[in-house]
Amino acid sequence: MSEHYASFEQSYHGLDAIWLRYGAYEAVAIPGIGGNLVAFRDTEKKLTILREPGESEIEQFRKTPAVYGIPVLFPPNRYEDGKFAWKGTTYQLPINEPENNNHLHGFVHEVPWTVEGHGANALESYLVMSQHVSEGHPMYHYLPFTFTITLRYSLCADGLQQQLTIRNEGKEEMPNLIAFHTAINAPFAEESTADDYSLTLTMDKRRELNERSLPTGKFQTLTHEEELMKSTGINPYFEAMDNHYTAQPVNGRNVMELTDTKQNITLVYDAGTSYKHWMVWNCGASRQFFCPEPQMNMINAPNVQGMDPEEIGLVGLAPGDIFEETSRLYIKS
Repeated sequence: MSEHYASFEQSYHGLDAIWLRYGAYEAVAIPGIGGNLVAFRDTEKKLTILREPGESEIEQFRKTPAVYGIPVLFPPNRYEDGKFAWKGTTYQLPINEPENNNHLHGFVHEVPWTVEGHGANALESYLVMSQHVSEGHPMYHYLPFTFTITLRYSLCADGLQQQLTIRNEGKEEMPNLIAFHTAINAPFAEESTADDYSLTLTMDKRRELNERSLPTGKFQTLTHEEELMKSTGINPYFEAMDNHYTAQPVNGRNVMELTDTKQNITLVYDAGTSYKHWMVWNCGASRQFFCPEPQMNMINAPNVQGMDPEEIGLVGLAPGDIFEETSRLYIKS
């Protein structure tokens, strides 16, 4: 096996895992817990880019996988009273955020994913995982649509690429709503501190949320600090954030950039323009990690009346159709 590129099965703190290596880059995925890609590293620069569950955190990771690595949320975020209105039918999702009487984060970030294959060659190291939803799946009981989500992760000299494919295999148009609760370390370099980091994001407006973290339909005026996040950059912990923004691509790219000013390097998260919104959550300004979350739909979008479906990301996928989007994480100096 070449030291330059490799894919192999090896335990990650006692969990079954697939490891990918290509040059200085390394990644680890846990198919058995949500298909979560829990690690993305630059071993030469000693960068730990994603928030990884350490050996002492594995039980916590099992309980709350949404705050580590790159969890898949389908359907994402919150739904008021667990209601999900679609094409004349209202479905009832389980209430798993009882303090707000909402459903939160969907069904696929906690269940096992199927490994379709992995390998390595001179061009890339790759892993393909899938989640097939049909009768008998936990999600099908609440949202009876038949479809397959496929994730292909690959490493090459250009970093980590994520290729998302959703295929509608049923007989009805299905809701096509997805997000990634991506947890980024800041600091991600060993010799840096949280104060050394500056964040920019291609966002536009901030949606007002009520006491249940649901949109009111109004926008809020951006603060001076948020204007800096939109333009020249600001520390990702300038205040506690759990904020919902509309995305505004710049030069055709929907991008989060996180610059380590001490090391003079930048992490680029090019999420793809299908994501009409960004959630930004920094765990109460933890100074350890934050989540820039590319999200297709506005929170609670199926239950909102009188708004343009395209604007709020309330999109469907017809029978037999395929949706695809590509994202990439990489380091630039």
